Amino acid sequence: MSSETLIAIRDMTFAYPGGPPVIRGLDLDFRAGEVLGLSGANGAGKSTLLFLIMGLIKPQGGTVEIFGRIRREERDFQEVRPSLGFVFQDANDQLFCPTVADDLAFGPLNLGVEHEEIHRRVEEVLDRLGLAGFERRVTYDLSGGEKKLVAIGAALTLRPRLLILDEPTAALDPGTVTRLEDILAASALPALIVSHDQDFLARVATRRLTIAEGLLTDAR
Repeated sequence: MSSETLIAIRDMTFAYPGGPPVIRGLDLDFRAGEVLGLSGANGAGKSTLLFLIMGLIKPQGGTVEIFGRIRREERDFQEVRPSLGFVFQDANDQLFCPTVADDLAFGPLNLGVEHEEIHRRVEEVLDRLGLAGFERRVTYDLSGGEKKLVAIGAALTLRPRLLILDEPTAALDPGTVTRLEDILAASALPALIVSHDQDFLARVATRRLTIAEGLLTDAR
């Protein structure tokens, strides 16, 4: 396993306006080659931590280092977001184009990738997801599991360096969970996964942490 640190968080603190601290002096090292599972009670700060890593919210203290550089301003995070492969808990927050192919192509198109290459990526990702032939399907007509797979596919068409998944198994049937596990294994990408599903994390994670009282500890 590579020891390269992809994300390093030091002494991070965060509180929502008018509320108590959610993150309290938290440290995290996420390394290449890892599938890191993160669990915790509702409201413990799991999704908040992911939003801080993505730069969608800003900490009150501490630093976020991604790919060897501290990221502070919006432009710093814009530079790295395509490489982070973030997938929201609710796929409806991520899919907004008329068809599956349009959703998969949206990210690379905005990055200026050539149309021929985008087409190749879309076909390749659909095949990897087991959704070949879904190109013209209307996104809002898909099942919840199919939407989740397409949201992951939208991240994969960006050719990310890692994946960040927020509750990827939520509302999925067992068959789709198994397919998701196969997709993660086939991608061979480092992944940071927030999930309540301890059985899922036990199968896919190489390291597991728990967040409680704003801090991370090794999962038991």
